[in-house]
Amino acid sequence: MPPLMLHVACDLGPIRAVTATIKATPLGCEAEFRLDGHVPAIIVPPHAAPERKDDLWKTTCFEIFWQPLGGTAYREFNLSPSGRWAAYDFDSFREGMRDAPVDAIAIASAHDEQGLTLRVTIAAELPAPAQVALNAIVEHADGGKQYWALA
Repeated sequence: MPPLMLHVACDLGPIRAVTATIKATPLGCEAEFRLDGHVPAIIVPPHAAPERKDDLWKTTCFEIFWQPLGGTAYREFNLSPSGRWAAYDFDSFREGMRDAPVDAIAIASAHDEQGLTLRVTIAAELPAPAQVALNAIVEHADGGKQYWALA
């Protein structure tokens, strides 16, 4: 799986590496994220009903940004280890935000002291060709955060 890079403004904390992969499917996409490090030192949202929920990015979660090539509009998915998710459409960078239509999202996550893995299957219309960005937000137990991205 390709590694994500820690944002230069973030200190190296309890998570030492993040990897992620994504592939398009006939119904949408499938992705997998992996955190490696000292998981007891981060906030892992407890399992909850698998439903749409705003503000997931305020704690540990994973993100997929899907943008058709040549366009300014994009779709953002926020995926929590709790099983909750959010999907938004934007007209351009952080403009025109609204709930995106999604047929189904299934999230499976597991963790131990050394790592956390989240797998997601998304059934939604996703235009191709597209450029895709994968991100992770990791909240430390002391309230600090790490931000990880492909670039």
